[in-house]
Amino acid sequence: MPGHCVLTSSLAGRFADIALDNVAHEYPHKLDHVMASDGDVLPPRVLHPSFHASYDWHSCVHMHWLMVHLRRRAPDLPQANAIEALCSEHFSAHAIAAECAYLARPNTQPFERTYGWAWLLKLALELAECDDTLAHSWGDNLAPLAAIFEARYLDYLPRADYPIRYGMHPNSAFGLAFALDYARAMRRDALEGACIERAVKWFGADVDAPVAWEPSGADFLSPALMEAALMTRVLEPGDPFAHWFDRFLPQLTRESSLRLLHPVAVSDREDAQIVHLDGLNLSRAWCWREIAHALPAHDSRVSIAREAAVVHLDAGLAGIERASYVGSHWLASFAALALSASTDSPARD
Repeated sequence: MPGHCVLTSSLAGRFADIALDNVAHEYPHKLDHVMASDGDVLPPRVLHPSFHASYDWHSCVHMHWLMVHLRRRAPDLPQANAIEALCSEHFSAHAIAAECAYLARPNTQPFERTYGWAWLLKLALELAECDDTLAHSWGDNLAPLAAIFEARYLDYLPRADYPIRYGMHPNSAFGLAFALDYARAMRRDALEGACIERAVKWFGADVDAPVAWEPSGADFLSPALMEAALMTRVLEPGDPFAHWFDRFLPQLTRESSLRLLHPVAVSDREDAQIVHLDGLNLSRAWCWREIAHALPAHDSRVSIAREAAVVHLDAGLAGIERASYVGSHWLASFAALALSASTDSPARD
């Protein structure tokens, strides 16, 4: 598998098999569920008819995004019929209405904030980018759920005075990046404005990112690179982004041994936390590709970023080949992100 920089038909088929297998597994499952009474003790498939498999809710959303993405990017995908049958069931109006009803329960305001919110909007955007009526019908059914999370962003962001910077699920830069992509493509002006305002407030004046502290032992996102990937969306490409990046990561031009340029070793792929580091390699590849795309073409850092993306992608894809369930239930979606980075970036008005 290593050596690929694009989503080939063989990779698409491999990832489709992984996704279809994962969405068939209700157990083991890790619920994000606050119980108020004995009556709230319910199995995942009852609580979440659409997204009850793949170990947890957000990973199940990952896998559905991956299936829709592969179906769009690889029209001759052999697994297309199986994907369509499954999505027609999980994206039915009845199933999505139950997901919406879950979010109307007490104590669900922080549910999946903001990682799961971001992935749900990523899925909604993917459906909107499809060019067939079946996918659009799924998107129409999903729209009320996307609207709930859009409203939650609009409620939460003005109250969030400080970003969450560490490299796991609540990472604020990740949560803003997908939300901003969705807002621009779907012309949600209020959400776009809220995302840009927070990004500038949280990250606009950052200098000298403490990259020597990376990685932490369970990171699947690089705090520094994820922030930079977000700012490629907030600042104009070329000189405006490059000037911010000059201050944010000055080490890139003076230290060829910068740790962010080299893939991370993964000592135990049976450990659900340590295997996050395979995802870190893949998300670093995604971020490096987006950074390279945003820098001026003549910038010497473009080649550095592209080379770093390649070696991280190779390492991450090799990790998928060795993954057990604790990694396979989500890693392929991160690989697809890395393989599509920069080529799928939503256009700005």
